[in-house]
Amino acid sequence: MRVLVTGAAGSIGRVLLPGLAGLGHEVVGLDRAPAPAGLVSDGWHVADCADPAAVDAVVADASPEAVVHLAGQPDEASLPDSLTSHVTTTASLVDAMVAHGVPRFVYASSNHAVGRTPRADLADGVLRADARPRPDTFYGVGKVAAEAVMSLYADRYGLDAIACRIGSFLPEPTTVRQLATWLSHGDCVRMVHAALTAPSPGFAVLYGVSANTRGWWDLTPGRTLGFDPQDDAETFAGSVDARPEDDAETTVVGGPWAGESFYRPAL
Repeated sequence: MRVLVTGAAGSIGRVLLPGLAGLGHEVVGLDRAPAPAGLVSDGWHVADCADPAAVDAVVADASPEAVVHLAGQPDEASLPDSLTSHVTTTASLVDAMVAHGVPRFVYASSNHAVGRTPRADLADGVLRADARPRPDTFYGVGKVAAEAVMSLYADRYGLDAIACRIGSFLPEPTTVRQLATWLSHGDCVRMVHAALTAPSPGFAVLYGVSANTRGWWDLTPGRTLGFDPQDDAETFAGSVDARPEDDAETTVVGGPWAGESFYRPAL
């Protein structure tokens, strides 16, 4: 499959491009930055995903069969900046996809879309993919709103649109919370490959989390789409030291992002 990956120069993109290529996909990168040295792709475009005209030109030139949208501000920002980074970019891409007949959209959403959910409220200790959105930050609000745009375009135009609510994408977990939320590099590639190849998923949400012994995420929606995570953060548990803040970070789904240090005016 020919796949356009936005944010291809970022931390996930640098893992995903070679991973998808190794599974037989043709991968074209899109980023505001030039291609990093040594990152092999089947093409590279420099553009801002918040610019609809630039995005349309890239999609027209790249002729992908699917778009994987990783681009976006990875940290907390003001509400307008968060909406531009996550919602405007998503809208630009799906508009270009509709215009050029690209049928599948895979989105790097986030656990912060449900980050204010108290773990004590989870039935059987598991967070379901159909839980109501409870963003913990303006970043999380942006992810929720981007998912809403995807749902609209799935209903309106028949796009297959999969939101992957990513946990902690790291080489290995370093905190107690991450022993539950970790997404390994290998499982990230497996997740996106499954989202690209699942037959007719329509609009779907899955949790981008590895098969962690301590996990509190419902992995069933991902497995239904063919994402069968293989790695477990428990492998690293012996090297993760307890910290005073661990209890607070594991009280709500979003961890430290739900804390007062992230409180700020919207505008």
